Amino acid sequence: MQNLVIYNTLHRQKERFQPIAAPNVGMYVCGPTVYGDPHLGHARPSITFDILFRYLQHIGYKVRYVRNITDVGHLEHDADEGDDKIAKKARLEQLEPMEIAQFYTNRYHDAMRSLNVLPPSIEPHATGHIIEQEELVKEIMQNGYAYESNGSIYFDVAKFDKDHRYGILSGRNLNDMINNSRELNGVGEKRNQVDFALWKRAMPEHIMRWPSPWSEGFPGWHCECTAMGRKYLGKHFDIHGGGMDLVFPHHECEIAQAVAAQGEQMVKYWMHNNMITINGQKMGKSLNNFITLEQFFTGNHETLQQAYSPMTIRFFILSAHYRGTVDFSNEALQAAQKGYERLMNAIEDLKRIQAATASDENTKKFVAALRQKCYDAMNDDLMTPAVISNLFEACHIVNLLIDHKAQISEEDLKELSETMSLFAFDILGLINERGANNDAREAAYGKVVDMVLDLRAKAKANKDWAVSDQIRDALAEAGFQVKDTKDGVTWKLDK
Repeated sequence: MQNLVIYNTLHRQKERFQPIAAPNVGMYVCGPTVYGDPHLGHARPSITFDILFRYLQHIGYKVRYVRNITDVGHLEHDADEGDDKIAKKARLEQLEPMEIAQFYTNRYHDAMRSLNVLPPSIEPHATGHIIEQEELVKEIMQNGYAYESNGSIYFDVAKFDKDHRYGILSGRNLNDMINNSRELNGVGEKRNQVDFALWKRAMPEHIMRWPSPWSEGFPGWHCECTAMGRKYLGKHFDIHGGGMDLVFPHHECEIAQAVAAQGEQMVKYWMHNNMITINGQKMGKSLNNFITLEQFFTGNHETLQQAYSPMTIRFFILSAHYRGTVDFSNEALQAAQKGYERLMNAIEDLKRIQAATASDENTKKFVAALRQKCYDAMNDDLMTPAVISNLFEACHIVNLLIDHKAQISEEDLKELSETMSLFAFDILGLINERGANNDAREAAYGKVVDMVLDLRAKAKANKDWAVSDQIRDALAEAGFQVKDTKDGVTWKLDK
C-alpha cells in the first residue's frame, strides 16, 4: 500500500496513516444541516473527503464512510438557545419540519451528484438516532460529567477539565475561555458559561420534540456525531473530518463527550478543510454572503459574470490544498475553467496520437516518472494542486506529440493515457463534461474534427501555413470554433 501521510489536527502535525484495523478504515465526516440550498461552502468539505474516500479505496483499504445529515438540534448561532433552524423554516413556510429536511436533503444530493461526489457508505440522520443520543447522555451523567437543570442536561466542562483536558483540539485554555466569554444574563440554567447542552427541554412552541427520562425535548447539536459515529464505526475509529469552523465548539465537544462516556478518545485522526472566503470573509448562510451551487451552475447571481459548470467548481476547489483558504472570484473560477478544459482536451488528444516505434528520451523519461510523482503528491496529505501540476506537465507532452515535436512508443502511450485518466477521473473525480454531454451526432463530428486537426498539425509541422489556415477556416465555416493556444489546439461545435 502507498505510504499515505495526513495532517492530524489534534496533534498539529503530519502523521503516517496507520488504521486501527488495517485494511479496514472507519471514516466519519460532518454532513450538512438541511435547512437551505447547498452552497459553495458545502462543496469544499464534500469534495475534500470524497478525494480521501476515493484515494483510500484506490490504495487498497476497505472504507466505511459515514456522513451524517443534521435535521434537528442545530440552533441559531450554534448556541444552546434560540430556534431550531429547520423548525423555524417549517413555521415560516407552514410545512412539517421533515418536509423541509427532506426537500433540502434532496437538493444536497442533487448537487453532490452534479459535482461527482460519491455517496457515503452510510448516511444517518440525527432524527433517526434519538435513542442512541439519549444513551450517550445517560453514560455521561453516570460518569459524573453532566447535570440536570430544569429538564435540560448540560455537560460540566469545568469538572471534565479537572480530570482530563477540555480544549486539546482547538488549543484553547478553559480559564481563558471563561475570562473572555461575555457574561450571560444570570448564566441561565447553566453552572458555567462554557457548559454545553446535551439535551434541551422543549419550550411549548418548539415543534420537534421527543420523550426522554429528563423532559420532552431534543438532543444538543454535538451529541449526534458522537452517538452515530460510535454506532456505525465503534468506540474507536480512524478518521473524523469536517470544515475547520467545526473545530470549536463542535468537534471539541465531541472529544469531551466521547472521553466522558467511555474514558478515552474515540478518534485517531482529525482532519479539517479550510474555508472558502469571499472578500476575505467566510462564505456561509450566517453572514448572508453565500452563493448557492445552483446559482453557480446557472450564473443567476449578481456577483457572477457567467455560469460555471460543476466540474469547473470541482477543479477550482482541488486547485488549492484542502488546508489552505480559497477566496472566491470570477477570475479564479475562469482560470479553473481554462485549466479544466486544458486537461480534458489533452486527455481527448491522446486518442489522436499515433505511436512510434520508440519514444524520444525526454518523453520516455517523463512518462516513466509521472505515475509515481502523482502518487507522491497524493501521499503528501492529499496535495491535489501538485497532482494537477503534474497532469499539466503531461498536457505539455501531449501537445508536443500532437504537433509532431516529440514521439512516443505504444507502451509509453498506453502508460501516459492510463496515468492521466487514473488521476484525473478515478482519484480527482473529474468528468469530461464535453464528452458526457455530447449526443451521438456531436460524437461523430468529434472524430472527424480530430482527424482533420491531425492533418492540420502535420501541415503546421511542415510549415505549410496556407494549408493549416485553410483547414481552420473551413472548419469555422462549418460551425466549429478552432483555437490555437499555448497549451495546444481546442475546438467546440457552435450551437
